[in-house]
Amino acid sequence: MTEIFGIPIQAFLGQLLLGLVNGSFYAMLSLGLAVIFGLLGIVNFAHGALYMIGAYVAWLGLEKLGMNYWVALVVSPLVVGALGVLVEKLLLRHLYRIDPIYGLLLTFGISLILEGIFRDQFGVSGQQYAVPELLQGATNLGFMILPNYRAWVVVASLVICLGTWFVIEKTSLGAKLRAGTENPTLVQAFGINVPLMVTLTYAGGAALAAIAGVLAAPVIQITPLMGSNLIIVVFAVVVIGGMGSILGSILTGVFLGLVEGLTKVFYPEASNIVVFVIMAIVLVLRPAGLFGKEK
Repeated sequence: MTEIFGIPIQAFLGQLLLGLVNGSFYAMLSLGLAVIFGLLGIVNFAHGALYMIGAYVAWLGLEKLGMNYWVALVVSPLVVGALGVLVEKLLLRHLYRIDPIYGLLLTFGISLILEGIFRDQFGVSGQQYAVPELLQGATNLGFMILPNYRAWVVVASLVICLGTWFVIEKTSLGAKLRAGTENPTLVQAFGINVPLMVTLTYAGGAALAAIAGVLAAPVIQITPLMGSNLIIVVFAVVVIGGMGSILGSILTGVFLGLVEGLTKVFYPEASNIVVFVIMAIVLVLRPAGLFGKEK
């Protein structure tokens, strides 16, 4: 049997694939955080709860309405995006242009409220969501067996992440969003509805979290705490990539997922802390993050 560093190649590549899948989720969630912080200046600690709600919308839609996975990929972001509109209009709108700590505290409180509601309704035991029939099974690559669904998660996540980056960084819509958050008075003078753009930006970030939740549903158990268990790692990813750097969040998320997967092969005891060790090193050497702009 072929080995890499004394480890069977199937085990090595299997952990690498698991790391790539985790990295895809990190990239999706950190992308939403980066969009919201980069354009609105809000440290959105409720992102993990929105991710959790996205998964629950898919599960409830299947259990109560017979809504299949592909429909859930459309409906769940719309539902969570609508929730994001309410949060932004009723609460966050009052916190712009002040210390980001207030937004962090508010969204942390929102996260606790949402988790409490779902824990009261569904308990803490996990719910299973079946892999869609089209993506069941696995493909034999010769050197390893690749689960079809995990391959789909990686491809879908990267397409969505890169598509979002392109829209924000390379299109006129993205230019208007960035201009509207940097100088709203000037942009409004050109007849652009800046408050609406801000609301849609937060809703879009929330929708990205919901898509990640639907993608994760067949891979992990759906629980009210699934977001809080992941959000700390995702914040570390955003800090390493650079707060507000969209491309940095995508690349760093995928990279750290791979590093985490490889750490489980060579030194499993460190797999839960390797991301935070890297974060500490980056903050010492480059406080703005790998892709952030030094002030």
